[in-house]
Amino acid sequence: MAVTKAITKCIPYENASSKVDKWSIEMKYENDSEGDSTYYTSTFAITVPQLDDDGNANFTLKAKGSWTNANLVAICPVSEWDVVFASQVDSVITNPPVESTPDQAFSVPS
Repeated sequence: MAVTKAITKCIPYENASSKVDKWSIEMKYENDSEGDSTYYTSTFAITVPQLDDDGNANFTLKAKGSWTNANLVAICPVSEWDVVFASQVDSVITNPPVESTPDQAFSVPS
């Protein structure tokens, strides 16, 4: 299972000092290649404010041009998304639900 991950969308929110104080980020996960029987894709999204609810910094304020792809990936909950994606692949590709078969010949017992 070759899983690729890539940020497909990111929107910076700038404060009055032209520093990013919030990011909206989408990351696309793909299992194998499109057209393969094991191909699966899922997109995860998150909005990350500079400060969390307890006032702790999620990232340092800086200009949007100073951010790298690695910086953006670092503020995403990638390990959580990895677990969710693996579970999705398992339930859809590796161990899909078994379809039940109707027994059209069944007669109601008397």
